[in-house]
Amino acid sequence: MHLKGCLTKLREARPLVHAITNYVTVNDCANITIALGGSPAMIDSKEEVTEFVRLANALYVNIGTLREEQKESIYLAMDKASELEIPIVLDPVGAAALKSRLMMVKDLLSRFKVACLKGNIAEIKCIAERDAKASGVDSLERGEGVELVTAELSNYYKTVVVATGPKDYLSKGEKTYLVNNGSPLLGRITGSGCMLGIITGAFLGSVDNDLKACLAATVTYGVVGELAEKSVRQSSDLGSFRMKIFDHTASLTEEILCDAEDYYEYK
Repeated sequence: MHLKGCLTKLREARPLVHAITNYVTVNDCANITIALGGSPAMIDSKEEVTEFVRLANALYVNIGTLREEQKESIYLAMDKASELEIPIVLDPVGAAALKSRLMMVKDLLSRFKVACLKGNIAEIKCIAERDAKASGVDSLERGEGVELVTAELSNYYKTVVVATGPKDYLSKGEKTYLVNNGSPLLGRITGSGCMLGIITGAFLGSVDNDLKACLAATVTYGVVGELAEKSVRQSSDLGSFRMKIFDHTASLTEEILCDAEDYYEYK
């Protein structure tokens, strides 16, 4: 699957991504969306989400710091987005650590039309009712068996499943891709997965093929991570690394992204 044109489409469309996300990483999510070429809106009031989601090109839902009002807002927004066929990205943060979150994620997947379920390997395995190792919201998994799990979940919930880790797996039905680019420094900053989640929403809001959109987002974020790592003096410069992510996202070109095709393969 070729990714040529995906970035251009996104920047021409400037998709509005309605994000109901966690307060730890909300600023990073907003900044990377703008750097990529999209437009973020962090609206999670239950009085406003139903009205606002009508305006959006995609909805990104992240349960990292779940509050009761936010939980109500998530159900309201996902219900309206499903009705209007606005693509939804669901990020099941902490589902491998807390049973209540796991049950909520399964309920959301059962009730609503989700375009992409994106989580770390431990979260994805738990949703598929497999044993998984996690420490809080972080995965301790290395990827064993995840290829089969992503395909099973994709078929069961009729969605693209993205499992992130040392290598990333994406699956939709019988099609599964392995993405092996990125930087180990991405795992050392807060919000890495959240930023991938919201740019996945931006691609879904502008590219009409769900699997291609998710693949483009995953490869893009990996490329940006690699470029950012090369730009810092040493691996301990995590603050500089975070800022370089935004710099290289903003300066990313179609040519750079297309050159990354060696980084992913059809399984």
